[in-house]
Amino acid sequence: MLAELHYRDIGSGITEIDCMIHRRGMAASYLLLDEGEAAFIDCGTYHSVPILLAALKALKVAPEQVRYVIPTHVHLDHAGGAGGLIERLPTAQLIVHPRGLRHMIDPGKLHASAVSVYGDIEFQRLFGDLRPVPANRAIAAVDEFELPLGSRKLKFIHSPGHAKHHFCIFDSASHGMFTGDSFGLAYPELDGSDGPFIMPTSTPVQFDPKTWLQTLDHLLAFEPERMYLTHFGYVDDIERLADQLRFDLNQYMQIGTQRTKASDRVDQLREQLMQYTLERLAARGSRCTASRARELLEMDIDLNAQGLDMWLEKLA
Repeated sequence: MLAELHYRDIGSGITEIDCMIHRRGMAASYLLLDEGEAAFIDCGTYHSVPILLAALKALKVAPEQVRYVIPTHVHLDHAGGAGGLIERLPTAQLIVHPRGLRHMIDPGKLHASAVSVYGDIEFQRLFGDLRPVPANRAIAAVDEFELPLGSRKLKFIHSPGHAKHHFCIFDSASHGMFTGDSFGLAYPELDGSDGPFIMPTSTPVQFDPKTWLQTLDHLLAFEPERMYLTHFGYVDDIERLADQLRFDLNQYMQIGTQRTKASDRVDQLREQLMQYTLERLAARGSRCTASRARELLEMDIDLNAQGLDMWLEKLA
């Protein structure tokens, strides 16, 4: 059964579509429409494919108008639906980071890795399926690759730190940046008295906070007016949020390096990261209660702890 469809026009020919992963307001796909040509940036999981197709129908966009499906990286909440979507969009091409190309053409390793973590039953519940993308319909976007869409240009900027197979997309029409996870996450429920509350996503296995700090500087050099986050929605208070991300990344490194010898390091990291985040939420005047914040962030904090632990392993 199709999950409830939630989408909104956010200007500049961009529609934000809720992929309905786990809950409403967790992961977005962005549909760009310009002079009759369309593109999806990030596409959720296989379960999200009917939602994205329903959005096309509601917006009176024919599947044949979609020229590109563009996952910012190959983590399954961003790219899990790419193969299934390509199957239903007869003229669309996949645009993906060179490091992620082989995983989209043959998703066997992605599938095996996810099943090893979640098990078969939970994998099906969370992600549904992983469909391969035909090699002749996939393009690897090198750093600073440019792609036309109608009258606008999309520029691809490699953005390691969260993952080595990550790029961001600078859009000439909106003067905005589609950031995937490279500008953190900002769930609207966590907003504070001064606006969006942002935090890093240090997901395993390629989290590298020092590289991420360099990526932040590189992204801001384009002077974007908006950051379009997958988790969740756009933000425009960019300098303040970038400063907070820089601070958080340095705090994450400090929290991690203080626990390099702990036998239960992941458990300690999980507890400390949650406590740090709750304290920061309170300091920012978040309207979200501590108990609700714990519920919303439990999975993210667990992944962040695992990613930070793997980064520490690489330092050892």
